[in-house]
Amino acid sequence: MLQSLRALYQQKGLLSGIVIDESDGMPSSSAYSSRFGSLLRAYGLVGFTPARDYRYVEINRELRKLHPGILREVLDGLRATGSDAWQDLEADRIVVNGEFSVSLVIARCIETPTGLLRWNLHFDTSLAPDITIVARMDRANRVPFDFYLFPRIDMLSEKLRLGEENALALDAYRFDDLELLYDIAAPVPLGEAA
Repeated sequence: MLQSLRALYQQKGLLSGIVIDESDGMPSSSAYSSRFGSLLRAYGLVGFTPARDYRYVEINRELRKLHPGILREVLDGLRATGSDAWQDLEADRIVVNGEFSVSLVIARCIETPTGLLRWNLHFDTSLAPDITIVARMDRANRVPFDFYLFPRIDMLSEKLRLGEENALALDAYRFDDLELLYDIAAPVPLGEAA
């Protein structure tokens, strides 16, 4: 497979899924991806480096691995303050006290050529959670840097771009941790509420 890919690279001067799939006698691009873990890995093994920076693909793969752990931390935090919280696996949301739902979005940190940090958010509005937790990752995309708690009523767009500092309309939802969420979700005994 690699000999064929190397020969194609030498013949065409570049590689892509389309170039591979349109070449007679070659395994499909999906076969290369399956065999070598990704097309990028197969490209690297034959000496081809795409002009575009594809490091984000690996970063996104690692962030998807972090999602269950961060979600578990949110569940543990809610339960530790007395909330009855469980994960609705069908809708990929957390249901809290049978009263409201929470969804988690992990935002990859992107460093611009000038050294500024940016986070592009994509919300799955079909989930219709009451609160969306956005975990903005640190510069290395290893741990959450901070959190945004967006209520559904203020979710006006499926996409949002955040900088290090944002307008008050956005930063009013920013928190260093999730303690506020845990506190407001904690059930209050009826005697105390009255």
